[in-house]
Amino acid sequence: MHHKTIAELAACLRRGKLTSTDLTRHYLARIERLEPRLNSYISVDAAGALAAADRADARLGRGEGGPLTGIPIAHKDIFCTKGLRTSCGSRMLDSFVAPYDATVVERLEQAGAVMLGKTNMDEFAMGSSNETSFYGPVRNPWDVQRVPGGSSGGSAAAVAARLCAAATGTDTGGSIRQPAAFCGVTGIKPTYGRVSRYGMIAYGSSLDQGGVIARTAQDCALLLRAMAGFDPRDSTSVERPVPDYPAGLDTDIAGLRIGVPEEWLGTGLDSGVGTVVTDALIRFEAMGARVERIRLPHSPLCVAGYYVVAMSEASSNLARYDGVRFGHRCRNPADLTDLYQRSRAEGFGTEVKRRIMIGTYALSAGYYDAYYLKAQKIRRLIADDFRRAFEQVDVIMGPVAPTPAFPLGAKTDDPVRMYLSDIYTLSLNLAGLPGMSIPAGFSADLPVGLQLIGSYWDETRLLAIAHQWQQTTDWHRAAPDFEP
Repeated sequence: MHHKTIAELAACLRRGKLTSTDLTRHYLARIERLEPRLNSYISVDAAGALAAADRADARLGRGEGGPLTGIPIAHKDIFCTKGLRTSCGSRMLDSFVAPYDATVVERLEQAGAVMLGKTNMDEFAMGSSNETSFYGPVRNPWDVQRVPGGSSGGSAAAVAARLCAAATGTDTGGSIRQPAAFCGVTGIKPTYGRVSRYGMIAYGSSLDQGGVIARTAQDCALLLRAMAGFDPRDSTSVERPVPDYPAGLDTDIAGLRIGVPEEWLGTGLDSGVGTVVTDALIRFEAMGARVERIRLPHSPLCVAGYYVVAMSEASSNLARYDGVRFGHRCRNPADLTDLYQRSRAEGFGTEVKRRIMIGTYALSAGYYDAYYLKAQKIRRLIADDFRRAFEQVDVIMGPVAPTPAFPLGAKTDDPVRMYLSDIYTLSLNLAGLPGMSIPAGFSADLPVGLQLIGSYWDETRLLAIAHQWQQTTDWHRAAPDFEP
């Protein structure tokens, strides 16, 4: 039953062919048996999941509930969950139990979804490989010696391995789309402001956005409809009606204008990935779309601009972890300064410390204009590139990452090489645009994702394009053979 999509499972639950309790027990048994090979979960809440499943069965028995009622999902461990540890993959928050639920968690619970547990992630969402977690690296179920991508690698690996029906994720610079591509599943990052950030632990506040990782575009549409919408508790949430995403999936894509950035198909792109992307574009043409080359001339500046902005915001956001109010506190501090210094030194990992230091430097009085202000100007230029592009085309397509999943440890000693893993995804976050990754093929037996980029608030179109693609291809049905 774990090979069924959410839409298929929901139909079985509504017809009484399956109970949520049986389904939840099935997923919990798979997690217990297979999780040690992947390390995709940080916390599993079996008792809470079974209690939620029992409530879901009662609702379904009364003829109530919706398409997510009784569906077992997981949450990235960056979303606060009342009564269950929220660690953000860090020693700093290893013992933190939130007194409230994030809005995303709250809304999916109201929709009847069953939370199995919290998935592993790069520490404070800072990473492209899920190797910076305090709890150890996550392994890719397609090849356990390779990374699943980051920072939502635990969510992507769990969905790919069928250890949950779907999972939430967050995307600051590609952290939903890149792991979805590496693990052969579907992921969507909505427009900035579409999904509430309340209760989502901050990394880069002007970049972070919650989203979904699932098997299919249809499943993503079901979850996004429940998650999205205005939240007065989040000052970055936009008061805008939420479309009925599932209802728009059958939109015909004949005549669709697809733009392919010239800057994304040159040096640095793995030949196998390039072949998969080219073949996908040919297939879209056969489906009635028109493909044309476009220019995003400021794309080469996105890595430098993004990391200055992101690290500066990280430096500010992580200042609150001082060993006083919550989080890790060192033993027997000599004085207040010693408390601050040792608590932060012990609580944060190497990559988080690196980003805090760089961000603090960029925000300092003598360098603010030279770095942070200039990065914000680059951000504006990148957003303008996309605005001009969407005057010519309806959607932009290209690779998600330069390569398929790389071996564990291959880039941990070279931060710049690691940062370049996100070269095709960062610009969307700088501009605040929606984007998706959909399974499009394989290179050297590893999944390759195709990136779809829409204009602001165009999630309905992206989900429809992805759904139509998945009606004519089987890449999203492929499952990794990792079980012993």
